[in-house]
Amino acid sequence: MQIQPDVRTIEGEIFKALVNAGAVSKDNADDPVKVGLQRAARTDAGVHAAGNVVSIKMITAVPGVPDLLSRINDELPPEIRVWDYVRVQNSFNARTSCDSRKYTYFFPTYLLIPPKPGSGLHRTLKQSSSTSGDDHPFWKDVAPDSTREEDMQRKKKWRVGPEQLGLLRNAARKYGGTHNFHNFTVGREPKDRSCQRHMWSIEISDPVVYGDTEWLSVLLHGQSFMLHQRKMISALVLSIRTGTPSSLIDELYQLRTVMIPKMPSLGLLLEHPIFSSYNARMQEVNVNVELTDLDYRPAIDFDIHAEKIKAFKEEYIYSRMRSSEERVQVFDRWICSLDRYAGPDLLYLNPQGTVPDAAVVKKGKKRTNAFREWKKFDATDFVSADGTTNPLAEEDADEIEEEVAEGISKKDLEEAEG
Repeated sequence: MQIQPDVRTIEGEIFKALVNAGAVSKDNADDPVKVGLQRAARTDAGVHAAGNVVSIKMITAVPGVPDLLSRINDELPPEIRVWDYVRVQNSFNARTSCDSRKYTYFFPTYLLIPPKPGSGLHRTLKQSSSTSGDDHPFWKDVAPDSTREEDMQRKKKWRVGPEQLGLLRNAARKYGGTHNFHNFTVGREPKDRSCQRHMWSIEISDPVVYGDTEWLSVLLHGQSFMLHQRKMISALVLSIRTGTPSSLIDELYQLRTVMIPKMPSLGLLLEHPIFSSYNARMQEVNVNVELTDLDYRPAIDFDIHAEKIKAFKEEYIYSRMRSSEERVQVFDRWICSLDRYAGPDLLYLNPQGTVPDAAVVKKGKKRTNAFREWKKFDATDFVSADGTTNPLAEEDADEIEEEVAEGISKKDLEEAEG
């Protein structure tokens, strides 16, 4: 989302469109800081957004431009839309004036199938006497040397049962309220007060089949979200597929640091930020003000654009998400990368729901056989420069990233959150 040097970003495209449409003067066209550009939520690289709010000092009456909104959208690529613009109070800041945000995470239900017998994670689970997956009906009569592609064809036909769905919903309820989410982000110390975040609600949909694959969606409504907080979904998925009790979530709020893998960016969608407090104040301000008065301040309301947003999501988000999964099997490659791991970092997946000392990440101490994330799972576009599908080759060592966000300043972390 946020403007960065030499990187194509949503804010960069919007600022350029505002300049070309005449909504930002040529004198201010060289630096968005001059017009106070701020955003309500800065999405991670690769994360979708259906609604966001940008605050900026802009020209709303441009000579020769009768419909400024249409003119701005004409300057934008079709996958970026401005739904509306409204006049706000001078003190308004899109990030600090925002009360809460809503995100949805989508994933195929086959991620809940236990690790394949014989895989690295399967062997680790057997050592801890956890549910190893040997007796899971999905793996019955499957050859140990079956290929990922062969397994994938069977996974598409798998459907989650009511018992497992109930366990998932029960575990998700553990996120409700105010907790220390230090294990669900990077670059924060366990005692950092900024890790205390409030989740208003977490709702898990009924499963829906698209094509051959069954999908679930998780709607998270929180006061604010930390960088890489999609780890919340990862903890749910990993605990359910390994038979780990929901009490693990409570353990993850404690001051011990553990490594929780990030879910792929592909499944995450910022629905929209919410400005309830600001809208309530403006309702009082507008009591004796006419709609046409320059002092009138409209509410920031995404609901009035619901139909357009719904159509946009289907064309540019949901369809791309499903087609990417169909072509590249992003989620399956991600879960297989976890199942290949046989080190100690995931030993908190056990029948007691406890965190053993071997799984604790100790600051300044090198971990033996530490789990490493793949940068490629932070992408949503899997087409190479020559137009062919990127196969997400597992052996590409240059694509490995470190889990710890070394050198990120507190200010940069705050800017990265939303």
